[in-house]
Formats: sequence, C-alpha cells, structure tokens
Amino acid sequence: MNKKEIIAMILAGGQGSRLKMFTENLAKPAVPFGGKYRVIDFVISNCANSNIDAVGILTQYKPFELHNHIGIGTSWGLNRRDGGAYILPPYMSEKEQNFYKGTAHAIEQNIEFINSFNPEYLLVLSGDHIYKMNYQKMLNFHKEHDADVTIAVIEVPWEEAPRFGIMNTNPDGSIYEFEEKPENPKSNLASMGIYIFNWKLLKEEFEKASIENRNKTDFGQDIIPSLLAEGKKLFSYKFKGYWKDVGTLSSYWESNMDLLDKDNELKLFDSDWQIRSHNHSLPPMFIAKDAIVKNSMIADGAKIKGTVKNSIIFSEVEVEEGAVVEDSVIMSSTVIKKGAVVKKAIIGENVIIHENAKALNENGELYSLGNNIEVRGENNAKK
Repeated sequence: MNKKEIIAMILAGGQGSRLKMFTENLAKPAVPFGGKYRVIDFVISNCANSNIDAVGILTQYKPFELHNHIGIGTSWGLNRRDGGAYILPPYMSEKEQNFYKGTAHAIEQNIEFINSFNPEYLLVLSGDHIYKMNYQKMLNFHKEHDADVTIAVIEVPWEEAPRFGIMNTNPDGSIYEFEEKPENPKSNLASMGIYIFNWKLLKEEFEKASIENRNKTDFGQDIIPSLLAEGKKLFSYKFKGYWKDVGTLSSYWESNMDLLDKDNELKLFDSDWQIRSHNHSLPPMFIAKDAIVKNSMIADGAKIKGTVKNSIIFSEVEVEEGAVVEDSVIMSSTVIKKGAVVKKAIIGENVIIHENAKALNENGELYSLGNNIEVRGENNAKK
C-alpha cells in the first residue's frame, strides 16, 4: 500500500451496556441516531471531511449490523484503491487468540495493518461520540508543538469532571498528569478519547512494555501514564465545539433533542461538513393534510397523520390520526396508533403503541422502550 502521512483507527467494538435495550443485538456505534444516521457516522464523516482516507474500524461486540452498515466505505467516499475503509475484527495470531482487551491492545493487535501504510502519525478515535471535528487542524497543532502525543480535550462542568479521564496541564497546554475519574479533580479538561501519536514512538512503547512485562492494555490507564513518566511531550488540544458521549439513555435523548435547537453547533444541514450515512432507498415522507408537525425531523418513508412536536422520527414510522408525539425519539418501523400519546420518550424499532395507550412517565422523567414491544390499553404510563 502507498505510504500515508496519517491513518485513522476507530475503536468501534463497545457494547454500550447502559443502552442495553438498544444494544442487545448490535454494537453501541451502530445505534440509530438523529432520524437517519448511526452513531459511528459522525466519526467516519469527520475522517472523510478531514481528507483522511485510510481508516481502520476495529469491531468486536455483535458486529454484523455495523459491518453491513459500513461495507467498504462507499457512503463516505472511502471505497478506493489508495486507502479505504477496513473492518478489523479480532483475529487469531501465533502470539494471541484473544478478543481485544482494551483500547491500546486493539491497536497493538493491528500493528501489521498500520505498518502497511508506513504512517508518520496515527489518529486513534472512539466510534461512539457525536461531534464534528477537523482532524487536520489537530494534526497541524501536533506538528507545531513538536508533540509526541496530542490528546483532544474539552471543558466539562466541574461537577461532571469525576466521570471522565482528566488532563492536568501547564499554561502552554502540555500535559503533566492524567487522572482517571478523579474524586477531587484538579482540572475540568476531559479527554475526548481522540489521540494523535507519532507512530514510531507508539510502536516502541508497545515493544518496551512487552520486554518489561508491564500492562499495555489501555491508553488512559497504561500507555499515557507511562509516556508521561518517561518525559515524552504530551499536549492537550482544546476543542470548543459540540461533543456528546451518548452512552446513557438520558445523554442519547438529550443529544437527539439538541438537533432540534436552531442554535445547535452540530448543524446537520452544513454543506461544507456533511455527515454521511448508508441509507436505503425509501419513498418520501408523507404528512397528511390534517397532521400537525412542529420543530421536528421526519425521515424518509414515515407517514404522519397525527401530531408531532419537537421530535425525531425515523424511517417508516407511522403516527396515526389523533396520536400525539412530543419531545421524543421514535425509531424505525414503529407505529403509534390512533389516540395514543408519547411524551419525552425513546421508543425502539418495530414497536406498536396501540390505540389510546400512553408511553410516558407521569412524573416527567424520560420514558424508554426497547425494540419489538407492544404497548396496549389506556394505563401504560409509568409513575
């Protein structure tokens, strides 16, 4: 393969246990999002828009739907001889016969693949975050600071900092300490799980760790602390745009609702930074004459005859006459029957909310239903 200055490796094998009702049969990066996308579409689109055309996608947990969605990367313009999108599940080698044990272990297991491009830099990405980023700007920062490693960080509210890996930095942005979920954080700069490594240095670190028989499973817990202890130059790259880890039901719902905010920084309709996806050919959406639709996104193939307000409606959803959907995410092929009410809810695929049934929490908290469920009667509200 031709030499590349930089290639990307997307870690996409996560289970997403806190989204279990939607990840029983698919990996977290394959979870549907925003009416027509899957979560991983954002990071793959970022790579394509950043002119990074060699992308390895490391899969593991229930990968079939993810593999089928990505294919050879055609939807993102990555189906090419010089580069491309490559699915990289765990494989049996002479040395190991295990699944990926962690972020760093997954990269180490694919050294031969990375070496085939002979890159100067390696971009490591998480496949389950919602954001837009120009990785070339981060690479330029990495070069300008003559860094060994650059880690993208974002300021989070101080009360949320204990949930993240936190980077403690000097005034020039250099990192002097990494703390994994500290009880009393010294900084609110959270790691975004986005790394640029000098590839030669990272390879040497893997080799050194093997010789010294020390752990090299995870970047945050093993590799980054080790590089800091060795005095390597690690810098933080501050990101100021929209970024969301959709690892919980509440954060997933919030991120979908954010799409409906006219001031949202994601700007899905930005033609200069398109988020692409693999979509099936479907007829246009249908909105009946007497339907009421306000501040909502309606995907192709949906039929709206009732009321939809401030909601995300996926493909082939039906909202019948007299049904009301508000502040909700309704996934594909779900039917909301006549007189049914859905409020502040995440409803999975192939669900039927029967006539006059209610899918909501009376106390105003988020309501959620997994796939392939039927809700009947008038008293299905959760209290």
